[in-house]
Amino acid sequence: MIGLIVSLIVVGLIAGALARLIIPGKQDISIPMTILLGIVGSFVGGFLGYLIFHKDSANGFLQPSGIIGSVIGAVIVLFIWTRVADRRSVRR
Repeated sequence: MIGLIVSLIVVGLIAGALARLIIPGKQDISIPMTILLGIVGSFVGGFLGYLIFHKDSANGFLQPSGIIGSVIGAVIVLFIWTRVADRRSVRR
């Protein structure tokens, strides 16, 4: 159980950091928020992967395709987050 939590945090950090590098502009989020971004992106990427390919993580938790899906999901979440934050700052 501890190994799962640690791997979730590490994959979340990597996916969130890569998403922040891919999306242009400045994101004012901290390291814990980057980890959370990667974890949420991992769930989004896994859900989209299941919808597209109809496969789940039966072959193991940590796979290269899962990490790529986590990065893609984190990019989607960060893109939506930056657009919502831009819209909020314009209204003020």
